Amino acid sequence: MPLKRTSHAVYETKYHLVWCPKYRKKILKGYIQERVKEIFYRISDEFGFEIDRCEVAEDHVHILLTFPPRYSISRVVGILKSISASEIFKEFPRVRKYLWGGKLWEQGYFVRTAGDKVTEEIIRRYIEEHSDSLEQPRMW
Repeated sequence: MPLKRTSHAVYETKYHLVWCPKYRKKILKGYIQERVKEIFYRISDEFGFEIDRCEVAEDHVHILLTFPPRYSISRVVGILKSISASEIFKEFPRVRKYLWGGKLWEQGYFVRTAGDKVTEEIIRRYIEEHSDSLEQPRMW
């Protein structure tokens, strides 16, 4: 991966992020699954993040991305979760009935940086292999 630059920083970072819908409900299927992925890519373009890989399973999300160091990991996750939740609830209002409490995503998340033992290539292969098992029938 080439070095990235901002006006005040040069960086090379990759983060593997994973989080789940509230109550680990299996609601990320069909059109919702496609739409969540599209929304993540659009948000990334707007905020200057760069998604290397993104897979949306019916009950969790994997993203391998890089972003400028002006953002914290928690801020990036917050941006992706909040905007995507708002848009999914607007576009698919029926989802709310499956998620009491009005939240699309669990509060927590997993993050790992690509480094010595868990390399970027290992994470990339893991996400790609994971996507092979995601063939889902359209539900929404």
